[in-house]
This record gives sequence, C-alpha cells and structure tokens, in this order.
Amino acid sequence: MSIQTILKMGDPRLLALSQPVRDVGSPAIQTLVQDLWDTMRHAQGAGLAAPQIGVNLQVIVFGAEAANPRYPQRPLVERTVLINPTIEPLSDLLEHDWEGCLSIPGLRGRVPRFQAIRYRGLDAHGMPIERVAEGFHARVVQHEYDHLHGILYPMRMDDLREWGYTDVLFPELAVADTPRSD
Repeated sequence: MSIQTILKMGDPRLLALSQPVRDVGSPAIQTLVQDLWDTMRHAQGAGLAAPQIGVNLQVIVFGAEAANPRYPQRPLVERTVLINPTIEPLSDLLEHDWEGCLSIPGLRGRVPRFQAIRYRGLDAHGMPIERVAEGFHARVVQHEYDHLHGILYPMRMDDLREWGYTDVLFPELAVADTPRSD
C-alpha cells in the first residue's frame, strides 16, 4: 500500500458526487482502504475520504489510536472504515466549532455541524455498521461524508470572518498543521 497525494481545494475532482462501492470485498477496495489509512496517518489527519486522493467512490476512514497532533485536545475516535455511508441527524441542535481539512492545508474555520448523528454503512469486510456519534466524533464523520458529496467545509460556513490561517488563529498548532512533504 502507499501514501497518495492529497488533492487541494480548487481541484474539480473534490466537487464531484462520489459513486457507491459495488464490490466491497474486492482487492481494489482493500488496497484503497489501506492507502487511505497510510495517507491519513502520514498527513496526521483525523479522517480522509477517497475523493481526496482522486478516487470517486464512497469510502471514508477516520479515527486514531493515539492523540492527533492537529487536534491535541480532542477525544479519541475509534478507527473506522465506512463504505456507502448515510447520516441521520438526531436533532436540529447545531454546534459551531473549528475544523481543518487536509485538502485545505494551513487554514481553519468555524463550521456548524449537527451535534449528534446516527451513521450507517459497511466496514471494509462488507459488514453493516450503525453508530450514534456526538461532538467531535460526529463532526469528523460529517466532514468526511461531505467530501463524498463534493462539499468542502468552507461551503458550510456561515461567517467567513471565522476562517483563517492556523498559524495566526492557533499558533500552538502551526507546526502540526503544516503538511508533511517527506
């Protein structure tokens, strides 16, 4: 498996609607999942969607076993592969909080997201997943899910005055939020 190049905002492939996965257990999908993990880990991300590496399929990965340097104060989220996901808000309650994106390096913005959701889909082996998520976990899932629909977080923002460079807004995170080039 390998580390892939992460597409950046402006690449039209990030705006496309992703296609459902038909053969979840195929070697191609297993390789894609491993490439997503490798790429996400290398970039120190909290999640990554297949469109971010130029693959137009409904596959996302998120979570980690250890604290993420880009989000040091956030709770751990269980490592999850989610294929052909759906999301259901559990209430109309929204939370505004800061987000970054590996496709928009060096910037953060305050984005409204549902505070609690139920998500469903398939894992890497085709087994059904259904979970309820709140807070940061729910935010990460919604962020990655948006990538499958051609939506980048600035499109969700309702106040662009709350968008800026990480090194200005959060100087303590500036090094962690700088994309690795090795």
